[in-house]
Amino acid sequence: MRRLLIVLVLLTPLLPLLSGCATHESQNCAANGCADDARITDELKAKLRANAALPSWDIQVQTINHTVYLYGLVATGLERNIVEDTAREISGVTKVVNSISVRNGAH
Repeated sequence: MRRLLIVLVLLTPLLPLLSGCATHESQNCAANGCADDARITDELKAKLRANAALPSWDIQVQTINHTVYLYGLVATGLERNIVEDTAREISGVTKVVNSISVRNGAH
């Protein structure tokens, strides 16, 4: 028991180094989001504007802790998928929550 206690006392300061894999959520993220959330949102909006396959779109983008939240309306299911795929391609994105609706239920 005493050896276990000694080992725990000696290893406790090293635990952050032993974890190995850090996620984006734990790196530079505060209660109000991560430092590059705004960059992710801006980059995604620019790519959506430049995409000829999305002639007109009504999409809101919000990024919190590297998770992209998509809201709005598009004309087809294909457009919905294009928006989601474009979001997933942005560097730093760890998750995409797609709440985009298709107008008139078209797929």
